[in-house]
Amino acid sequence: MEWGVVYYRASDGTVPAEVFLDAAPAKVEATLLAVLEAVREAPPPQFSGGGKWEAMHGTMSGYYEIRVDGPGREHFRLFCMLENGTPDELEERGFTGPQIAVINGMSKPHRTEFSDRQYRKNVRELGDDYLSHIPRSIAE
Repeated sequence: MEWGVVYYRASDGTVPAEVFLDAAPAKVEATLLAVLEAVREAPPPQFSGGGKWEAMHGTMSGYYEIRVDGPGREHFRLFCMLENGTPDELEERGFTGPQIAVINGMSKPHRTEFSDRQYRKNVRELGDDYLSHIPRSIAE
């Protein structure tokens, strides 16, 4: 079954991942979107990653990140979740097939790490909100 890509829409109507992508340097945005498309086509369960698509662990378990380096070796990350399940489960969520749900993105300077607080505020809280809606709240 072919995978699709959807973008989480917050209750205020914003689409955090699109805001992040629009603010990223053009080459970084293009590379992030190219990796996202490659993952979609693979599809995700078969995509090898090559360091650009990685499953996250610990408190970020259930999320995947697309990793791209930009100018000045700044690290750009796009955070996603996989929406798969039975046809009935997918239909209930508003989908006709499995999806990569793009939640948000963040960037950080070279040789730094995101704090748990940053992950919680900018990814997990948004992901929890995304999962709380049936059907899912996505950008049109």
